[in-house]
Amino acid sequence: MTGVLIYGLVYSMTLCLTAMGLSLTFGISRVANFAIGGLYVLAGYLPWLLITNFGVPQLVATIIGIAVAGLIGAIIYWLVLMRVRGYMLAEVIGTFAVGIAILELVRATGLVGFGAKLPTFISGSILIGDILVDYQRVSIVVIGAVLIGLLWFFTHRTRVGLAFRAIAQNERTAMAFGMESDHIAMLSLVAGSMLVAVAAVTILPLGLIHVDNGYEILVLAIAVGIVGGLESTPGIVVASFILGYSQTFAAMYLGTHWIMVVFLAAIVLVLAIRPSGILGRFKELEERV
Repeated sequence: MTGVLIYGLVYSMTLCLTAMGLSLTFGISRVANFAIGGLYVLAGYLPWLLITNFGVPQLVATIIGIAVAGLIGAIIYWLVLMRVRGYMLAEVIGTFAVGIAILELVRATGLVGFGAKLPTFISGSILIGDILVDYQRVSIVVIGAVLIGLLWFFTHRTRVGLAFRAIAQNERTAMAFGMESDHIAMLSLVAGSMLVAVAAVTILPLGLIHVDNGYEILVLAIAVGIVGGLESTPGIVVASFILGYSQTFAAMYLGTHWIMVVFLAAIVLVLAIRPSGILGRFKELEERV
């Protein structure tokens, strides 16, 4: 039982980290950034290149990877999204195309097969109860909890964060008070891309880096967003724990072949009961018709 609780917590925080960037961007600017898969792989692959080929210290390489992801987020907004903003299908197709382009560019530069692996932050393990847990998994839980707290502080106690919330609640009113919608939306994309990069450098040391990571992370982030409410950060946290623990229990007691069944069943159940997600703020069907 201890193992279920510990590894369920780790996996829940992993899901939370992967979905937080998508949620932040969509919650503020209503832009579904489907490029997060490409940004995730790039944010892990670039530090690996810098560390292995140029001897750059891990901390410096990690910061560069996160900064580059944020820069690409800004470029995506100004070159792609600003021209199609408001057309949901065009936004989805545009960002998804950018994400695929990044993944294929990474593949073309040499990431073929399973040869790249980021070093862990801290080597070693700690005994929790009767379960030996490596420090990298502990760092996932710690970094996830810290990011949740910082995100709340940023959106409730800083000027830029309050502007984010104002745009998210009523864009026209916020613009009437002098807030620049495009500027705030661009910053939200930068922040969301950097959160995805933090997830990458935290999670990828647990395994090998490969291009398929990008597609897997995109699917997981969307699934968590559907269950929790894509525009709700608290909903993302709740959904991550529901999906994380349900899959852990399924793997431990039912068998690994039940993991995807439980995952999809949770999504269908939530959509049937509450289409907007657990803490989503979109109007329900009966309110829209």
